[in-house]
Amino acid sequence: MNRVYHTFHVKDTELMKHQMLSWTNQFSICCFMDNHQYNAAHQTYECIAGVGILDAFEPGQDFFNSLSAFLQSNDDWLFGHFNYELKNKIEPQLLSQHPDSCGFPDCFLYVPEVLLALNDGVLSIGVCNDNVEEIYKQILQIIPEPMVLSKASIKPRQTKEDYLDAVNKLKEHIHYGDCYVINYCQEFLAEANIHPLSVYRKLSSLSPNPFAAYYKLIDKYLMCASPERFVQKEGPKIISQPIKGTIARDKIVAENDDLNKEQLINNKKERSENVMVVDLVRNDLSKICDDGSVVVDELFGLYSFPNVHHMISTVSGRLSPNKSFVDVIQAMFPMGSMTGAPKIKVMELTEQYEKSKRGIYSGTVGYITPDKDFDFNVVIRSLVYNETSQQLSFHVGSAITAYCNAEKEYEECLLKGEAIMKIFS
Repeated sequence: MNRVYHTFHVKDTELMKHQMLSWTNQFSICCFMDNHQYNAAHQTYECIAGVGILDAFEPGQDFFNSLSAFLQSNDDWLFGHFNYELKNKIEPQLLSQHPDSCGFPDCFLYVPEVLLALNDGVLSIGVCNDNVEEIYKQILQIIPEPMVLSKASIKPRQTKEDYLDAVNKLKEHIHYGDCYVINYCQEFLAEANIHPLSVYRKLSSLSPNPFAAYYKLIDKYLMCASPERFVQKEGPKIISQPIKGTIARDKIVAENDDLNKEQLINNKKERSENVMVVDLVRNDLSKICDDGSVVVDELFGLYSFPNVHHMISTVSGRLSPNKSFVDVIQAMFPMGSMTGAPKIKVMELTEQYEKSKRGIYSGTVGYITPDKDFDFNVVIRSLVYNETSQQLSFHVGSAITAYCNAEKEYEECLLKGEAIMKIFS
């Protein structure tokens, strides 16, 4: 397929993003990713969307061989996701037997009918036919509608007591030497009739983050306010930016907010979590990168977001010429920040102690370019919704270490879910 690109100058970036989002939502399949004007390193687009569908990956009996064949046969843009449960295909001894609230497939990749990319005041529209002027006209004519929000009674799947008990049992596993750190997650859910686009817009207004995504797969929706990148490739360079280390913001007193940042950067527990996940990412990258090329570009980077401060580290390497996107996924997925170490053991423990499938949470959403570059996020701070069953769900988690306090870990989970809960209160 030959995709033709046309560019248009944009006067009001935020208005254009609202119009693009409303236009993409008319389609049964779309993926809209928004940087929310964060001036961050390695950021490629302010906003990018794959709209409609021309072709899609259909897994064969051998998942990774069929995925490799699909990627090799397509020299166009690809958008889509991988669920956390893809781990079972990477490590066949792993299982996922818990209930799944929303039912995203383990993997979905598609060639979009229309590519929209907004950056530096220029909108690029890529199409495989000659209807680009009509598309641009339709986008400009959209008047963003008022948000339609409804209340929902969101409840935890497990009690606080069960959560605390599980954390203390996981600490015992750490003391026995089974693992070093484990990311333990819990689910909150409700039965509700919502307007997904309005929920995403509200979530973005409360918590605008650089790896946000609105992802629609027929009757399944992801409304994502992620601050974390999983993996990006530009040319031969590949990077991962794990987050470990979180503290609440003080939005009223600036001096207190500065003290919170200082407290985070000097917190031994948070720093040890960050170092452990950095070591895990370095190990994963070393499987697919040229010898000696894997480096830590930034350790304990302190970044501020609307509701929290985070410690983010950046690890990079030079991808070996014989390694493909499939090799990257097999070496790095699931991302270490959402598992712990050692990976296989902690994934077995999460299956033992968590009460539901993570599904697309702890998975990744992103895109692959015609040049085989790619950028994928970490699906956290996110709502998932099944329009058919009217099941609404979100997960939150934190890193459990030998000396963590179960009560504080529970409080961290509530902090991470705060913006989501505000939408429905």
